[in-house]
Amino acid sequence: MKNLAWRIWLPITVIVIWQGLSSAGVVTPLLLPSPLAVAESVVSLVKNGEIFHHVAVSLVRVFEGFLLAAIVGVALGSAIGLWSTFDRTFDWLLQTLKPIPPIGWFPLAVLWFGIGEVSKVFIIFLGAFFPILVNVVAGIRQTDKQFIELARVYEIGWWKFFTKVIMPGALPSTLTGLRIGIGFAWTCVVAAELIAAESGVGYLIVDARQTFHADVVIVGMLTIGLLGTLMDLALRQIEARLVRWKQPFEGATG
Repeated sequence: MKNLAWRIWLPITVIVIWQGLSSAGVVTPLLLPSPLAVAESVVSLVKNGEIFHHVAVSLVRVFEGFLLAAIVGVALGSAIGLWSTFDRTFDWLLQTLKPIPPIGWFPLAVLWFGIGEVSKVFIIFLGAFFPILVNVVAGIRQTDKQFIELARVYEIGWWKFFTKVIMPGALPSTLTGLRIGIGFAWTCVVAAELIAAESGVGYLIVDARQTFHADVVIVGMLTIGLLGTLMDLALRQIEARLVRWKQPFEGATG
């Protein structure tokens, strides 16, 4: 109960102050509608089923982009972390591409893939790919050298070496990369759905902005935040099961 109180006191305080400012007329409803107005929009979007349609579309896009980023990021990150040849070959290219934001790829995405689903998934893939890649490489390079030397002494096979030594050592960092990657994937949804989209939570936000429905914009933003949080919680549960020895830091108590 105490933990719940610590978690909810700040959001409740913000909502109360927000509603108070709106009721007092300090905040313009057109720019920032009251929490009650936002709640009414939530009820309306739920009743007509519109929010569920947009969520389903965005979920598919995020899942496809994130899954592709996870596969490519883990595979390429493992190769770079294990073999210096791959590191020398790809490092300069990846270091050059990494700072480019996904939105900077818009023109090429449209030229290469058109305005269909592939271009949207591509933008989401780019957003999730680099955090996963970087953390996989870091995890492999941080593997305890004693285990590596021991594996060499016993001359175990490459596949067993990879699955029994490298993967367990790199797993915590890899899972961290996946969690960061899913966050970036949701961040890129709005950007991806700027490309001639007719559905999705990002489209809902952009369309509401154009029609000056700030309440719907806020609903869309909160929906993305909630979905991202739920997926992050799911990955945390997976991490807790796979890396039982890793104890979270609880912080100071008093």
